[in-house]
Amino acid sequence: MARQDGRAARQGFGLFEREAALDAAEEALDLLTGLTAEAPALPERVPAPRDSRVIPLHGRTGSADPQRPEPPAARGGVLVYAAPAGLGKTTLLAEIRRRAGARGCTVLSARGGDQEQRVAFHVARQLLQPQLAHASDAELRERLGSWYDIVGPALGLRAATAGSPPDPQGLRDGLDWVLTHLAVRRAPLVVVLDDAHWADPESLGWLSSFAPRAEDLPMLLVVAYRPDELPDEGAEFTGHRSGQRPHGLAPLTAEAVARLVRDRIGAHADDAFCHDFWKVTSGNPFETVELAAKVRDRGLDPTGDGAHELRDLAAALKGSGLVSRLERLGTATMRLAWACAVLGTEISPALAGALAGLGDEAVADCAERLREARVLADTGIPGGPLEFVHPLIASTIYRAIPDAIRVAFHGQAAWCVIDAGLGPAAAARHLLETHPEGDSWVVTQLRAAARENLRAGAPDAARRHLARALREPPTADERAAVLFELSSASLLTEPATTVNQLRAALEEPISDQALRHGIVYRLSQVLAHSDRLVEASELLETETRQTTDPRSRLRMQAERFMWDALRSDEPESPARSRRLATLADRLAGRDLTERYIIGLRAWDATLRAEPATVALHHAERALEGGLSWADESRGFEVPVLVALTHLYADRPGRAEELFAAGTAEFEKQGWRGAHLSFAYTLLGYIRFRRGRLMEAEDFARAGLRLAERVGPRTPALWYATGVMIEVLLARGRTEEAERVALGHDFGEPFPATVTIPDCETVHAELLLATGRAEEAAAALADIGRRLEPRGKRNPSCSPWQLLLALSEAATGSPAKALATARDAVARARQYGAPSAIGQALRVTAEVSEGAERIKLLEESVDWLDQSPAAYELARSLVALGASLRRTERHAEAAEHLYRGLETAQDCGADGLVEEARAELAAAGLRPRALHTADGNSLTARERAAARATVRGLDPATALGVDPTTAARLLSAVYRKLGTDRSGLAHALGDTGERETAAGAPEAADQSE
Repeated sequence: MARQDGRAARQGFGLFEREAALDAAEEALDLLTGLTAEAPALPERVPAPRDSRVIPLHGRTGSADPQRPEPPAARGGVLVYAAPAGLGKTTLLAEIRRRAGARGCTVLSARGGDQEQRVAFHVARQLLQPQLAHASDAELRERLGSWYDIVGPALGLRAATAGSPPDPQGLRDGLDWVLTHLAVRRAPLVVVLDDAHWADPESLGWLSSFAPRAEDLPMLLVVAYRPDELPDEGAEFTGHRSGQRPHGLAPLTAEAVARLVRDRIGAHADDAFCHDFWKVTSGNPFETVELAAKVRDRGLDPTGDGAHELRDLAAALKGSGLVSRLERLGTATMRLAWACAVLGTEISPALAGALAGLGDEAVADCAERLREARVLADTGIPGGPLEFVHPLIASTIYRAIPDAIRVAFHGQAAWCVIDAGLGPAAAARHLLETHPEGDSWVVTQLRAAARENLRAGAPDAARRHLARALREPPTADERAAVLFELSSASLLTEPATTVNQLRAALEEPISDQALRHGIVYRLSQVLAHSDRLVEASELLETETRQTTDPRSRLRMQAERFMWDALRSDEPESPARSRRLATLADRLAGRDLTERYIIGLRAWDATLRAEPATVALHHAERALEGGLSWADESRGFEVPVLVALTHLYADRPGRAEELFAAGTAEFEKQGWRGAHLSFAYTLLGYIRFRRGRLMEAEDFARAGLRLAERVGPRTPALWYATGVMIEVLLARGRTEEAERVALGHDFGEPFPATVTIPDCETVHAELLLATGRAEEAAAALADIGRRLEPRGKRNPSCSPWQLLLALSEAATGSPAKALATARDAVARARQYGAPSAIGQALRVTAEVSEGAERIKLLEESVDWLDQSPAAYELARSLVALGASLRRTERHAEAAEHLYRGLETAQDCGADGLVEEARAELAAAGLRPRALHTADGNSLTARERAAARATVRGLDPATALGVDPTTAARLLSAVYRKLGTDRSGLAHALGDTGERETAAGAPEAADQSE
């Protein structure tokens, strides 16, 4: 399609002296549709636009046939215009929409509204609703898939359902998916947002975060705003991040005004008249067009003799002049104008008439008078929505309404909106403008609106409505409930404020005990997540003594046990463990509360290094009736602890199954902030424990990306950073691990709640890896002083002793290091997980010497061969091979080094691979061809060995092989299925040797 050029064509749309702005739009549309003015014969890439302020997609184009070059591929971007009011942004965007449509583009359009800024997703609905509203519910479910329940309420496509609301980030991801899907299906797509400075924060924040994505889609995002009024949510459009400055629009020159005047009034307008016209309007296009219309309507002679009347006519266009002009149109017409200004955009004539107190005929007559006065636009749609000619007119009329009348109009508008069936959320924006009068109806509507917004993923809007409801105020009986609801809206963004609201709620007279208990549970959650575990525990202890309901008392006990379990400073940990064990043993797991207590018993047994069989017994009891990961009133801590109980007991495959189910719950619920970050981070941690380091890194990076969106120094970011550091250290990338730590401020003081994995221990491991052994030893000794009295003794889940032994050896205390390591071995044997025993034996060997070192390493390998911990096995194999080489036992050394090299290679432990190669070279050996593991699938011999073991047979005899070969086959089985021998029957029966239960993180990140 040829470019539409020529001044005359542009003048027809009032676009005088906007050639540069239109050229930028034309170039952006050229790139979007794959057109260029002069395409090279064999382009290597799409030509960049001439104006650097258009942000293009990056990509390549090529030609399958070198004799017939293809046109450049379509590329998207962002085009931004920033200019004060009245300089022609709206007219410019209308022309861009027209040109995009003429090129065959799908055009989505929205406009911010002065009166709709606090209506959540008002702009998002304008953009997306027309594309989806015609579909039936079944079609919507098919088109939106798993996003149906998440984005449907926000876009007004369906009512919000009961259940936990999506978090704002999850909702943004859903909106991202919808817009991306449209960009692909309806390409090329042009999205136009006018008056972005008046867009609601939810929509503006979403589009701002989405904007960089437009570069990678067949989509052009065009935005216009007033630079002095753009909220912080629209910062992406200022160009500060990208360095691409928005286009500005200058006032018209005297020559342009003269052309416009002669175009609108007549060619006979003389130079003096045109010059005075320019002086009166200061080159403002809006005022110039409106004044030209007034001159034409008045029949004013456009000569120097009539120029003196221009100033009076111009004064009537704005401010008090516009108000006076309205007054002359009559009381009824002025009331309709007021009603329209209060209602904002998309004004229904029936609703405006109801608010103005006018019948249908009167509305039609008054609307016609307002059109003749160029207050309302002539849309050409009989009976269609009323629309102002320009936002400046609407703002002027709204601000001219006397204060008392404006407040009354908003109050009446709320009633009218409810009567029209538009719902509390639509009425709430009007109620926010009214004065508090103790009206229970107002409180009811605001609470209902808050529930709608919260379920739709707009907690900030819900908070505004509930804060206003408190000022009404509610009755004494309602006040605690309103405060509780307000806390739900503030939970994700303002935890300190939430604590104050909940404490205030507890001070109110509460007749409903279920409400009081709900407040207590929520307050304990917020306190715990704010690193105030002591306060959470004390609150629950106090309320437990006061409640008379046995089930409520039991739940409070369960909540208190949970938060105490996560404390590193609990003074009575052994006593709590005894009480917990006694209570859990007599519970049958009839409901979620009982199962939570049993799950906490499993975790406590893990921390205290009770036999792993005991911990697993209680973990499976807790799972028998189900544990929900996405129950907002419960939290996900106990399900996570039960899954990790399996991990530390050498059942990582089972732990992955549980995490996969939990992750699916988070995603279905739209929890894609901290919750999903935890899930991916800990899935990465599980893969790390299994020795699948490349997969672990992928998951950890996915968790870290999500955590970075949550915010700095949050628990999610602590977890993600800690796991990322562990994985990088295992892969031999110490410098990168140190950069990650520095980049995320990973260091003291650590929050008390971040214990899985123990971030303090990870930090000490990083200190040791970077040669700061003395600092590491001091930190680890301090950890030990805090954990020892509390009975937290399991090296499988908190390997501080193992690291301390290595630190002591590095600082010249070999005897002390050996004693520390031997104590860790005893604790690992008490717990009984083969991986924990094997790792402890290897560390003990590292701080030992001579024949004892080799003996310990041989035993370590034997234990690790019985575990799913591939990376730890590789470390012990390489260490054993190196020790044997140093004693001149080259043949034995070679066997272990070759096996260690292959295992390390399978794990992705690059540093360990290099170490093994160096040891082989030192022994005068060359690395042979590596035999990599066959993914997660068992070979026929491995399957046969596993089945023989489950049936209680000797696998060596059953397969006719020697015991060493049988042991190697079973070692591969344990690593592939993610279990030790005790869990082999379950793993074979439940997994069917299928691929890993958890999907790759990239699949989930496609919507980011």
